[in-house]
Amino acid sequence: MILCAALLAVTVLLAKTLGRGVEGMPLHPLQVSAGRFCFALATLLPFVAWFRPAIRGSAWALHVGRSFCGWAGVSCMFAAAAAMPLADATAISFLSPMITMLLAIPLLGERVGPWRWTAAAVALGGGMIIIRPGTDAFQFAAVIALVAALFQGLEAILIKKLSVREDPLRILFINNTIGAAMSATAAAFVWVTPGPAQWGMLAVLGATMVTAQSMFILALRRTDASYAIPFFYATLLFAGIYDFALFGDAPDGISIGGMVLVVAGALVLAWREGFRRR
Repeated sequence: MILCAALLAVTVLLAKTLGRGVEGMPLHPLQVSAGRFCFALATLLPFVAWFRPAIRGSAWALHVGRSFCGWAGVSCMFAAAAAMPLADATAISFLSPMITMLLAIPLLGERVGPWRWTAAAVALGGGMIIIRPGTDAFQFAAVIALVAALFQGLEAILIKKLSVREDPLRILFINNTIGAAMSATAAAFVWVTPGPAQWGMLAVLGATMVTAQSMFILALRRTDASYAIPFFYATLLFAGIYDFALFGDAPDGISIGGMVLVVAGALVLAWREGFRRR
């Protein structure tokens, strides 16, 4: 899970580098997300050819919905990362478990007790501290990161529905195939020919993302989610280190306080879920 966190932070760093045009013309977030899906699919194809997961009987409506939410979430996240410190954007994206919890009430019929409501309130409060609406420190990019969290929260609901009926490789393959088609179509409207270095970064971005997804699945298959998930929040630490090393961007004290609340709320939620299962 720690390796997954380190790799996910790399993908957002690469998206920021491409969006700011460090190695050529700045690339639009839609084009960066197209690179993410297309090269991720290319990375998966040898495994698909070897294991040949069955496609017949797939829940196509759920797959299309999940792929759309994943593409929209990734595109918004990449747009936010290009315009604000990575640690801030990553912390806001960590609100997605809270959003998943809230959406699970109407969509999955789950009950939410006082512990989960408290955790959600703490995390959402931390998110508002980072976004700081109505102040001079407000950034519109933070709203884009919040929209990314909304899409990611809905995507998690759809993944949960898929995971009980389909195997992980089939889910990854179908998701990245549909995502590649969606993202390539959208990118055609904002296309700028990448330079050689940018093509290389897009390829690394796609391969790194699908590897991180695989590490996440492998971690959850080997232990309880309540034990593994807290290590996922190391993404925030890696994002801050990478961003400061490459761009010199660092979150201010108020943002760090908001991040602590977001992570605290998420950890309380993870602990409570593990306690309930035991």
